[in-house]
Amino acid sequence: MTSWAQVHTAVGDLAAEWASARPERQARRHLERADFDRLRETGFLRAVVPEEHGGLWRSLPESTGPICSMLRTLATGDPSVALVAAMHPAVVGFWLALPDPSKPAWQTQRDAVFASAAEGRQWGTITSEPGSGGDIGRTKAVAVAADSGPELPGDPFLVSGDKHFGSGSGIADFMITSARPEGEDEPTLFVLDVRDRPWDGSAGLELIAEWDGMGMAATQSHAMRLAGCPSVRLAWDGPLSDITLAAAPLVASTFTAVVLGVFDEAVRTAKAQLAPKAETLRAYEQVEWTRAELDHWLAVQAFEGSLRTIEAGDHAQSVHAAIRAKQGIAELAEGALSRLSRVIGGGTFSRRSPFSAWFEDVRALGFLRPPWGLAYDNLFLASFT
Repeated sequence: MTSWAQVHTAVGDLAAEWASARPERQARRHLERADFDRLRETGFLRAVVPEEHGGLWRSLPESTGPICSMLRTLATGDPSVALVAAMHPAVVGFWLALPDPSKPAWQTQRDAVFASAAEGRQWGTITSEPGSGGDIGRTKAVAVAADSGPELPGDPFLVSGDKHFGSGSGIADFMITSARPEGEDEPTLFVLDVRDRPWDGSAGLELIAEWDGMGMAATQSHAMRLAGCPSVRLAWDGPLSDITLAAAPLVASTFTAVVLGVFDEAVRTAKAQLAPKAETLRAYEQVEWTRAELDHWLAVQAFEGSLRTIEAGDHAQSVHAAIRAKQGIAELAEGALSRLSRVIGGGTFSRRSPFSAWFEDVRALGFLRPPWGLAYDNLFLASFT
């Protein structure tokens, strides 16, 4: 079996190669399947496959750190590819987080999800909806029971509703989405098999708008309309919050790792550019550089502290630490990239400058699950519970 170290080395080699082609990659507005074929070959997709299924995963405390380390490295080479790659452990994490042998249907579905990842199938998500504030509990999508669905254990449904931010559209094999089953009060998750599914509405999936974001520009985070899209219901028979809370430390940490990797590379590149003229920097530029470097140091400490909390195994503390680190690093990264731009100068406004792309890329973190408003709601509640 391939080890964590072997996969990380292969991911590092890939990231270094991609970094050498940075100008071309930062100009992209689409994903290349060849990149994900190569990422699959490193063994990365198997990182969320439990050891008993032939993968590397042991537990959330033991495996979150190594996964995040690989994503952080990958982001130094190509942030868009890294963000789409982060969706895979974040989504499969919903099935990893709560093993329960007393629930046969849940265990059967878990085994099938893990088997798909072991086969090299990539998972993603298209849960966000316009006006929901990122809260899947506010979904307006509806799900109606069906006679058949994707080839995955579970109850088949047809899901209808508008979604956006389907990162990795056209690359992912399976995506999860949220909807409220007809006749029920609470929403749950559903799995869509999006392999070779047309986007013209003829098979339940219609492209509403292609992703045109300034940041993470090549993630293909398209907006889609689901109109009777075949799906399979999450087999967990308890509250959805059980699953989302159990997976929260992994989900928040994977996204944070990607942006921290971008932050790492931006500071490293800026230092290399500024070092030859360090003695000629104005006092203001010296202060802004020092503050940016300090912000980066604080971000690293926050992330490493969060991972240590997760490794300690106290789940409530892990959720709180992961979200605090995520939101804190979101603010630090955005502020520091602005400072670096002031020191380096007006050239950073050019699309030819890597800093113009990196500045927009790091802004993505605050909007990723959970997004700003919901994240601060959660942080406030966690402070008193």
